[in-house]
Amino acid sequence: MNSRNAYLEQLIRAKDKPQIKVITGVRRSGKSTLLDLFADYLRQSGIGDSAIIEINFELMAFDEIRDYKQLYELIEKRRQKGARTYLLLDEIGRVEEWEKAVAGLQADKKADVDIYITVSNATLLSSELSTLLGGRYLEIRMQPLAFSEYLEFLENDHINNSVEDAYYDYTKYGGFPGIFDMGADERLIESFLEGIYHSILIKDVAARNAVRDIDLLERIVRFVAANIGNPLSTRKVSDYLISLGRKASQETVDNYLSMLAEAFIIYKARNFDIKGKRHLVNLGKYYFVDIGLRNFLSGSRGEAAGSVLENQVFLELLFRGYRVSVGKLGDLEVDFVCEKNGLLSYYQVTTSMADDAVRERELRPLRLIRDNYPKYVISTDKTPLSDFDGVTHLNIIEFLRG
Repeated sequence: MNSRNAYLEQLIRAKDKPQIKVITGVRRSGKSTLLDLFADYLRQSGIGDSAIIEINFELMAFDEIRDYKQLYELIEKRRQKGARTYLLLDEIGRVEEWEKAVAGLQADKKADVDIYITVSNATLLSSELSTLLGGRYLEIRMQPLAFSEYLEFLENDHINNSVEDAYYDYTKYGGFPGIFDMGADERLIESFLEGIYHSILIKDVAARNAVRDIDLLERIVRFVAANIGNPLSTRKVSDYLISLGRKASQETVDNYLSMLAEAFIIYKARNFDIKGKRHLVNLGKYYFVDIGLRNFLSGSRGEAAGSVLENQVFLELLFRGYRVSVGKLGDLEVDFVCEKNGLLSYYQVTTSMADDAVRERELRPLRLIRDNYPKYVISTDKTPLSDFDGVTHLNIIEFLRG
């Protein structure tokens, strides 16, 4: 079983802390495998099987557990008394009002439990849950494979691709771990991605939000797929739908975009006023959780166009733990403003820096930023150019390798 060390280490650091550990992320991103890896870690640490309760609510064995009372009774029946028990509850959202059982166990000091759960929709982290837990939960946000993880999977599976070939495949097929079960069969991979897409759309968006107009929802998600990295307003999406003969109010569009974001299929990067150091409410950009899934929806063959590079950099920055925004400096734009631990960094992304006009366009807003935080330009140029006025130029593959 391939490891996801970056996420596993977060769980290990959080072990026995008083918060409930909530692993969120898009369906099939590896959340269940992460819980299995953590269970193995617990056993290797000397914790016996009787102290570990693993429940995957997508298995038929637990299909009868429908509400929080049944969940609580099951755990109480299996929990070892008088000693710490580790609860690993996978896809807990299938249980109605599960948060009541989890909050009750967390509040019961006699129960002595350390709780880990996975969810595939952000609505499951509802205001009610926050109220019940009083903020006592730690969220670990999981994504499909980062490129560095992708390379580790290739090595572990003894696939001797060059880094350049690996990057080409990664840009074409994306980073869902299940891709590695498909071999090099392009038709199987496409079928796999289609299955993920429909599972997300039907189970995590339409069913959870009682969406009746699936066609409208699909048109919106495909429009976003074709426009990653472009400023998108609800009016722009609404006008596009009207041009297709489909009417949708801006409020409906906004609701559907929120649903897609809550299912982790898309991310929104808010605009950030660099000079005023504050977020703005207007517009913003959307990025896909996985380039392979985006390519499937948009019909792209995986070309490393500027928008794809931008999406890859965005996901990598999230993987590294940054809060990522789109920078605004008057009429100029910086692709990404990143914040972590109170420190900022700035990134521009472009296909190539070889053209003088393009190079000046990318560098100009960075030069106008008057602080001393790091500034980068990332491109596909194999040989990075010398630094410009404190701006570091990086190759996309080397950047993604970490």
